[in-house]
Amino acid sequence: MVGLGVVAQAVHLPLLAKHPDRFRTTALCDLSPSTCSRLADRLGIDEVRQFGSASDLVDAGDLDAIAILSSGSHGELAAAAARAGLAIFCEKPLAYTLTEADALAELEPRLMLGYMKLYDPAVERARELLAGRPAPRAIDVTVLHPPDEPQLAHAGLPPRPTDIDTAALDELGSAEAAVVERAIGRVPREIASLYSGAILGSIVHDLAVIRYLVGGPLTIEFADAWEHSIAIEGVLPDGARVSIRWHYLERYPAYREEVRVHDEAGTVALAFPAPYLLHAPTVLTVVDADGDGERRSESRWTAEAFERQWLAFADFVSGGEPPRSSIAEGRADIVACQAATALIAARRGINVGGEAAGGGG
Repeated sequence: MVGLGVVAQAVHLPLLAKHPDRFRTTALCDLSPSTCSRLADRLGIDEVRQFGSASDLVDAGDLDAIAILSSGSHGELAAAAARAGLAIFCEKPLAYTLTEADALAELEPRLMLGYMKLYDPAVERARELLAGRPAPRAIDVTVLHPPDEPQLAHAGLPPRPTDIDTAALDELGSAEAAVVERAIGRVPREIASLYSGAILGSIVHDLAVIRYLVGGPLTIEFADAWEHSIAIEGVLPDGARVSIRWHYLERYPAYREEVRVHDEAGTVALAFPAPYLLHAPTVLTVVDADGDGERRSESRWTAEAFERQWLAFADFVSGGEPPRSSIAEGRADIVACQAATALIAARRGINVGGEAAGGGG
């Protein structure tokens, strides 16, 4: 496991521990030695299997799979893991550049991209329902995103570590900035942060859900950003219009995410709870006609999407069904995110460079 941040501690490690017959965590990597040591003690992992460098962990051998949970672009590390013959669970984003995604694809790794909502039973049921309904006319997405700290307060995690080597952080920051520049050129920090942060770091989940529900790709036609909000408009191959509204709200009381698919017969809507509140219900609401009236049905599931995704990964590594998102899907999201970033920049009189200047593809 590479990257032992709050989500790894509050979500991934507890869920893996529930299934000792499927998973055994045997090596840890993090920039914080104290975090690595504390979690290694809990898991019974020897000091020689604790790493401060992801490349050292990959080179150590005696692993079947790697979980890449660190921040930033994951293309280079995923490629190194693929060359080492490891199965790969990779959190989003897959990468910042199309070049990274294409280089990774050439290695043909066994890779699952971490879009956990695709394994939510409510999303699965919505997909089944939509397959039997008229073609969608419009899809509306709204995300109300408070800070992460309140969402993770229930986990009772220790304070953030203070023993991270600042030189290592600076090196990683410089490397990330270089990859962002290859993706969108030399742009103001605000634009670069939008691309690598909210767009590739959060809105990609909604791009993945839309694709899984009704297909794609999504062509981006409009994008804007103001304060801590982002608006994206796009069109699907069948002509359906997509509207995404993402808002970071410093004092908002609870995370809220809604995806509504409208067709001529009614609406199929999903309401997601805070992603880190395990087993909180996702609500599926279907609105259609009942004679001359309206019928509204609501279903909810508490099966944990993160957990079901991990079990699907174990099956995939053992020769089971392919993942619902991998390199091709990650690449499509990079194209869309670069396009959205280019449109936001253009509204401010800024021309992007790098891959985004070419329009993706």
